[in-house]
Amino acid sequence: QVQLVESGGGLVQPGGSLRLSCAASRSIFSIYVTAWYRQAPGKQRELVATINIGSNINYAPSVKGRFTISKDNAKNTVYLQMNSLKPEDTAIYYCNVIPNVGWGQGTQVTVSS
Repeated sequence: QVQLVESGGGLVQPGGSLRLSCAASRSIFSIYVTAWYRQAPGKQRELVATINIGSNINYAPSVKGRFTISKDNAKNTVYLQMNSLKPEDTAIYYCNVIPNVGWGQGTQVTVSS
């Protein structure tokens, strides 16, 4: 059973930045496609960004140009740098691999003035 622990969320004003981290209890990010998801209140969980073994990256259109996914395989950690945040980015953010290995508790991001 792999444990995923997300951190780095918080309250930020529109236009601000946050850097999320996700640590895995064992080495999985070097084996599988790694992804960040988010779930806003009353909405389904959506895929935000992915990075594969070869570090090819894809973003949801809503975050492209503002968010950056990266990973450090040696630290079993994946990151999500979020810039130019908007109120519609407010959600709980989760990391996982594809296929999913189970979900962590997520980290809350709230963008509000």
